[in-house]
Amino acid sequence: MANSCRKLVFNIYIGFYCSAVIMPQKCICPQFTSSPIDEFNKDAEAFPAATNGQIFPWHELRLPTVVIPLHYDLLIHPNLTSLDFVASEKIEVLVRDATQFIVLHSKDLEIINASLQSEEDVRYRKPGERLTVLSYPAHQQIALLVPEKLRADLRYSVAIDFQAKLADGFEGFYKSTYRTLGGETRTIAVTDFEPTEARMAFPCFDEPLFKANFSIKIRRESRHIALSNMPKVKTIELEGGLLEDHFETTVKMSTYLVAYIVCDFTSVSGTTSSGVKVSIYASPDKRSQTHYALEASLKLLDFYENYFDIHYPLPKLDLIAIPDFASGAMENWGLITYRETSLLFDPKTSSTSDKLWVTKVIAHELAHQWFGNLVTMEWWNDIWLNEGFARYMELISLNITYPELQFDDTFSNTCFEVIKRDSLNSSHPISNQAKTPTQIQEMFDAISYNKGACILNMLKDFLSEETFRKGIIHYLKKFSYRNARNDDLWHSLSNNCLESDSASSGFCYSDSKKASNTLAFLRENVELKEMMATWTLQKGIPLVVVKREGRSLRLQQERFLSGVSKEDPEWGTLQERYLWHIPVTYYTSSSNVIHRHILKLKTDTLDLSEKTNWVKFNVDTNGYYVVHYEGQGWDELITLLNQNHTLLRPKDRIGLIHDVFQLVSAGRLTLDKALDLTRYLQHETSIPALLKGLEYLELFYHMVERRNISDVTENLKHHLLQYFKPVIDTQSWVDEGSVWDRMLRSTVLKLACYLNHAPCIQKATELFSQWMESSGKLNIPTDVLKIVYSVGAQTTAGWNYLLEQYELSLSGAEKNKILYALSTSKHQEKLMKLIELGMEGKVIKTQDLAALLFAIAKNPKGQQLAWNFVKENWTHLLKKFELGSFPMRTIVSGTTSHFSSKDELQEVKLFFESLKAQGSHLDIFQTILEAISKNIKWLEKNLPTLRKWLLISI
Repeated sequence: MANSCRKLVFNIYIGFYCSAVIMPQKCICPQFTSSPIDEFNKDAEAFPAATNGQIFPWHELRLPTVVIPLHYDLLIHPNLTSLDFVASEKIEVLVRDATQFIVLHSKDLEIINASLQSEEDVRYRKPGERLTVLSYPAHQQIALLVPEKLRADLRYSVAIDFQAKLADGFEGFYKSTYRTLGGETRTIAVTDFEPTEARMAFPCFDEPLFKANFSIKIRRESRHIALSNMPKVKTIELEGGLLEDHFETTVKMSTYLVAYIVCDFTSVSGTTSSGVKVSIYASPDKRSQTHYALEASLKLLDFYENYFDIHYPLPKLDLIAIPDFASGAMENWGLITYRETSLLFDPKTSSTSDKLWVTKVIAHELAHQWFGNLVTMEWWNDIWLNEGFARYMELISLNITYPELQFDDTFSNTCFEVIKRDSLNSSHPISNQAKTPTQIQEMFDAISYNKGACILNMLKDFLSEETFRKGIIHYLKKFSYRNARNDDLWHSLSNNCLESDSASSGFCYSDSKKASNTLAFLRENVELKEMMATWTLQKGIPLVVVKREGRSLRLQQERFLSGVSKEDPEWGTLQERYLWHIPVTYYTSSSNVIHRHILKLKTDTLDLSEKTNWVKFNVDTNGYYVVHYEGQGWDELITLLNQNHTLLRPKDRIGLIHDVFQLVSAGRLTLDKALDLTRYLQHETSIPALLKGLEYLELFYHMVERRNISDVTENLKHHLLQYFKPVIDTQSWVDEGSVWDRMLRSTVLKLACYLNHAPCIQKATELFSQWMESSGKLNIPTDVLKIVYSVGAQTTAGWNYLLEQYELSLSGAEKNKILYALSTSKHQEKLMKLIELGMEGKVIKTQDLAALLFAIAKNPKGQQLAWNFVKENWTHLLKKFELGSFPMRTIVSGTTSHFSSKDELQEVKLFFESLKAQGSHLDIFQTILEAISKNIKWLEKNLPTLRKWLLISI
């Protein structure tokens, strides 16, 4: 799943379940556990009451494992007029231990009838025995009570008839609408099941471990088409003009990967070099925006088959743009669903950033066809094995298939973003306990995605790319059609190391230079499982403190805590029992040879072979750690940057800028030291490094502007416009240059216009006027389109016209730019109108409400408005989004985490306490409170320094 960035293949049989799978509560194998029925008979009072008052025979959140599904036969008939569906299913199950009940998941489904047939009944076509159905909504479970005890090691067929409304939200089997060019509103039916919503569409064993085959049939009207995971094999005409599509039986897969859609979309198609048919579906009026996605999908699918040395196992792959979709995309095997802005590309309105985003999301979802679908985590605590790998493979795949997008230069931001979260005490381990559906939803966060990707990239750098690739191929092949845990990955990588050792003179590297220089100790000193446990089983990020003393480097590791300094009383307690095995890298002024060392102790000493003037750790920012240079270390590096910054690698300059400001937030450096480092930026030749420095200065500007600290705001504005004037003045207002040239143009001109830089405002106003005069027909360069719209939105006439164009536009990329521009208005009544339209969900779709509230909250004139709205409309928001869903978390954090006063902190704290009392608690609440506290401390400590530094600079 891509969550702004979101998984099939399985031919395991019963032997695997018995030999390899032990669930947290019970093992499937009867020799390892007592029967649930015995437990029930011993202590019936410990079990909950079903909705009818009877005792429900199961009390755990996880399902019992004595009955396992083998095959589902699903028949679905959605009615897109009455907005409901009727369905039936037959589930072939295997009973592992005698039992008198079957427990499975069901949520908001009306069970009409349930019956059971034995193998003998099926063979002789005997009617099934009717089953009693008990419901326990608190656990989203139903129990099927059988008249006679089911016998061990036999198969049975469970038949269930059921019906429900098409869901109003974005989970389960839900309705989505779009408007045609002619103004007609049309409805489609679509599924989105990850992580725990398949149970909203059909009763099932809705846990990743319960893999099965699925045979799906869908009834529809002739004006629609039906899509599912597998190709359609035939269509039967029924009475009344209905059609029934039959799809091939799937490979073994988890329930969350099942998908089916009824719509009237059209498609473009192509075929990969291995013969897989790839199709891109969209609403008919947007078919012209599907061509880039087809090109990218064909190229990336070919790449992955070659890179993993495993063929994509299905005969087709469909990618479809859904008009209403909560996340970025969902990797259903063979039928990947996308938000329109994550799949469609309109050359007239999509910027280079839009193109990078579409390519990245496609790469992410296609990687899931192996990581997540072919090999799936056993339980949601290890969702990072899916999401971390998919994010990591974005880097690997795009570097090879689309080098012109220069994605490699953006990957460090993936790590920098998660460090903000991971450096707070409220962070959590990558592999973390998750039991309830809300807890499981919260696992889909930056820790699972970004930190997962970053530690994989660090491990790749440590083992070498070739060795790491061999290891993950070994992992994928060994666990194909199966489930895996953390330890299975480390075991596969370790075994591959040992296999390659014999072919490379005892070194776990195929790169002879790396082996000969540094890693002879790997087999002797590194236990990969032990090393990686320090990264996946404990939260946080390490700080490596470096002090150069003559020809010695003294290293120390501690837990890096943003917003907590050594002087704070809690600092010592927060450091206890934290220790990482850190693969550090460094080079010096004397040699550009990369040295490597594993820091496993709290302190260590390294000897240098010769005298050196400076040392730089964490080469190319491949390591997931922050570096602090004690003594004269930072002064030496600042001097170096001012004298000849090119002696440091471009990524290392980015890393220095990041680390120096992180260290300020941790109280390890003064702000003026960090700001002094940025003075070299006027000579910076690397655009990513320049933008990283500008990012921090812009961040400080928005912080003081929101607090209305006018003198600092004005002086910082003057500094930015004066210091970066040469860069601003050289920008053109056309789409030209490399990806980074274009990103620089968009970023710098956006800031210049935001700061009311007269030439910028004049040019943007001129283009906006021309665009209005052309009735929206003028093609404004895409790199500056958002800027032009934002300037135009500052007048009443411009704002109203943009809202009209928003309603008419067929481009999701353009609608995003217009909506952002509308949110920058200084008039609160206009901002409130946007929120009302978002809640209504017609002009502004509900899927965009979270991003809208986030954008309005970033507007100084809208921050209090957005926050007040969330407080006053919490129950209404919960009707639109699940509590732990990505949109809901975005709304909460987006409207609060920028606060920086004690009064705001207290207000947010009281609101969260009231929600907790009502049963609406999220782990992210504590993260937000920590973030606000950090902002308060930062301003208290650094505002005087910033004020003074600016006065000197001016």
